Amino acid sequence: MDDAVRDGMADDAADDVTHAADDARLTEELIDDLFAIRTQVHAELRDLAREAGLTDTQTDVLWRLSRGQEMTARHLADRLQCDASTATSMIDRLEKRGLVRRVPHPTDRRAKLVQLTDEGCALRDRVVRHSAEHSPFARLDRASRLRLHALLRQVAGGSRPAGTPGAEDPHGTAQ
Repeated sequence: MDDAVRDGMADDAADDVTHAADDARLTEELIDDLFAIRTQVHAELRDLAREAGLTDTQTDVLWRLSRGQEMTARHLADRLQCDASTATSMIDRLEKRGLVRRVPHPTDRRAKLVQLTDEGCALRDRVVRHSAEHSPFARLDRASRLRLHALLRQVAGGSRPAGTPGAEDPHGTAQ
């Protein structure tokens, strides 16, 4: 092998190492950005939750239960990444406040579905409106938000863009 070929191979290997380091640094910065966005969104919602007399997790429950959508306590626990007894306790407190109700599951006699009441829907709508108005994403134009949405869905699990056949909605049911 002549010196020119050997030098070219060494340059390629050095480029690969540089690219790998740059990729690792970029990934670290992306994760830092995600944490910063989470912190911003959480801070905005915290004040609204306190005003409404809700905990952060109760606000999360309202967010995950949308109009017309319902889920079992077990599914909600999975979405919140907590155990079923914690979710049940949270649902009990929200039910006492008149924000959610339990209704019989249409196909499983043993299960109950959790759904928002009218008062729960109104509070959820307020949370969603507040979040949209104060969202860090509001700084982006619509086309940029759509691109970011598609990329985040791809990263979050390979989901198809919203509105496409077979796409999952945020509640885990196919559209």
